[in-house]
Amino acid sequence: MLVGSWLNKQHQERTHLVDQVSFGADFLQLDPSTAPGRGLTAWLTDAFRAAISDGRLVPDTRLPATRVLAGELGISRGVVVEAYRRLTDEGLVSGRSGGGTVVLARPARSSAPAAPRFDTHRLPRPRLTLAEGIDLSPGVPDLSAFPRSTWLRAERAVLAETAPEDLGYGDPRGHPRLRTALAPWLGRTRGLRVEPDDILVVAGVAQSMALLAQQLRREGTEEIAVEDPGSRGAVEELEYWGLGAVPVPVDDDGIRVDALAASGAAVAFLTPAHQFPTGVVLAPQRRRELLSWDGELIVEDDYDAEYRYDRAPVPALHPAAPDRVAYTGSTSKSLAPALRLGWLVPPRSRFAELVAAKHATDLGSPTVPQLVLARLLESGEYDRHVRLVRARHRTRRDALLQSLSGAVPAATVTGVAAGLHLLVTLPAGIDDVALADELRAAGVLVHPLSWHRRLPGSPGLVLGYASHPPDRLRAAGATIARVVQ
Repeated sequence: MLVGSWLNKQHQERTHLVDQVSFGADFLQLDPSTAPGRGLTAWLTDAFRAAISDGRLVPDTRLPATRVLAGELGISRGVVVEAYRRLTDEGLVSGRSGGGTVVLARPARSSAPAAPRFDTHRLPRPRLTLAEGIDLSPGVPDLSAFPRSTWLRAERAVLAETAPEDLGYGDPRGHPRLRTALAPWLGRTRGLRVEPDDILVVAGVAQSMALLAQQLRREGTEEIAVEDPGSRGAVEELEYWGLGAVPVPVDDDGIRVDALAASGAAVAFLTPAHQFPTGVVLAPQRRRELLSWDGELIVEDDYDAEYRYDRAPVPALHPAAPDRVAYTGSTSKSLAPALRLGWLVPPRSRFAELVAAKHATDLGSPTVPQLVLARLLESGEYDRHVRLVRARHRTRRDALLQSLSGAVPAATVTGVAAGLHLLVTLPAGIDDVALADELRAAGVLVHPLSWHRRLPGSPGLVLGYASHPPDRLRAAGATIARVVQ
């Protein structure tokens, strides 16, 4: 849509809260638009009751504060208070003095076989140089927002309570405390139904890709389907490990499953929650088609899932097909890439070999950062940090959009509802590489869309906005508008 039209639409939606779709909570992927016209309290109570029953909410899980959850859902706080009261009356939760509301009931355990036990946006991307000016390369988070004081407090506590034996070579799957904290967190924020022993702690999504690619090559797989346009860095990493990338077109509903089936590839690498670089979400119908696809494995990169502004939360693909989906995510965008902390939830049939490969690669991830992250997840500090950074990113996105509004009338913008970048699509015939060169000379570094394409398509610019304050983004937007015109 045109930038100006998009901003007008956003203003109208924010004026009429009943029509606003940005409300929704990452906690259990609650979306009030799915509730009946009447009966919000019953809808919310049922959602919590179901999550406790199926194990997504385990004992001692702290529920969101009533005021916070009501704000995220755009509903009356009284609805949340009443839902919590009903759950308390049923003996499912309990309010603790100073500790909020926590889950009491023990969920039924999954009947699936246990994983084997062992005794023992992001990726490389093209970089240009810029002596002075502003770097709007996508995939760069707001590193100044790293919660230094919170991390330091948690690290001091961890070092004070950690036994000497915990500082030796640990479990190659990851420290049990972190995997125990990640399992319920992934359940309540991304919809996964996993046990700690299903999770492999990795050095970011890049290591997940490397381990999976090497495993696939050992099995004889030579090709992997990738979204087009899609992350150039991801494609280069997969090709480095010996997998030929087969481009499959993406449209407004996500990857075209008909084209995926026609590609002949048995494995696909996807970003369904927030496709890079278009920003589209895999539509419900496409999800159903993808789950009916007869491929062997889907690698689900949960790219930018924690950052959404104008749409309801979207659950991960993994819960619908855990035997065919390898789910991976990291703290690279939420905390910092330098931590090299991520997680991989592969099909259980692949788990043992992946752990062996992880052990052979690096003997396991660093222990102290794992324990610090576990503590932040347990205390709720991690979720609070994400909420604060999300608000900051939204302000920055709006600043860049406003500076482009009306100044580039022939351009359309997508990917604005979530993530850390936006895509400006330009009229056919424009050389976006040459345009990016002109912008670099003018002091603004961007990615041309053609960098991330292998198939023919519209030119465009991919603009990251997370790492700069609003005033600098407005200045960059003005420069972009001037050069494009």
